[in-house]
Amino acid sequence: MTRLTTCPDAEAVAARAAVLVARQLDHARDQRGCAHLALSGGSTPERTYELLAAAEADWTAVEVWFADERCVGPEDPDSNYRMAADALLERTAIPAARVHRMEGELGPGEGASRYGRALLEAVPPAAEDPRGPPALDVVVLGIGPDGHIASLFPGSATLDAPQDATCLGVWDSPKPPPERITLTLPVLHAARSCLLIATGAGKADAVSAMLGEPTRHVPASLLRRGRLTAIVDDAAAPPGPRL
Repeated sequence: MTRLTTCPDAEAVAARAAVLVARQLDHARDQRGCAHLALSGGSTPERTYELLAAAEADWTAVEVWFADERCVGPEDPDSNYRMAADALLERTAIPAARVHRMEGELGPGEGASRYGRALLEAVPPAAEDPRGPPALDVVVLGIGPDGHIASLFPGSATLDAPQDATCLGVWDSPKPPPERITLTLPVLHAARSCLLIATGAGKADAVSAMLGEPTRHVPASLLRRGRLTAIVDDAAAPPGPRL
């Protein structure tokens, strides 16, 4: 079951999310000696990253990955990497060798192929599923008004990725730019924890749909709910009991 936490406003959401990410990274290091964190783009995750940097979290033995990327260069204003670098990576002591960006400038095909190989080489599967996908420790996700996560869009063929697919190219994103790279649903399912952040009334319908019956029309509803934590503000929260 998804753990849903509501906060009064976007700043409180970002603060709570930053605390949770730091705690989960500590737990992963304690359990396995290394923590694998995947970041997403978006304005709400950006504030979370800024607060993580300001909190001087322990980045020892943390490997940083990305959930998706637009097919642009790393200095492009549309780059998820650039946002994460400005908000978090350049404000911390994370060595560049432990930051694994998606090379969007290579295009969807080659960029996804290279990233998939890098994940397989560096991130082991879960002990209980030794033939499964790479098991990231924490994946930070936003959600679009249409219910998309990473660059997995409603009804897209990428939602049908086989179990052994780790990263896919996207050529026809309904949001510009059309070409992107994304982690697959099997990789998101294998993650030990997914943290989804949503703020604003424009996300309320998507959050409600995410908590409803799983459907390809709402990719966020296909996440593994027992490993999903959603932190939303009052404007984005569905009606009903709240934590």
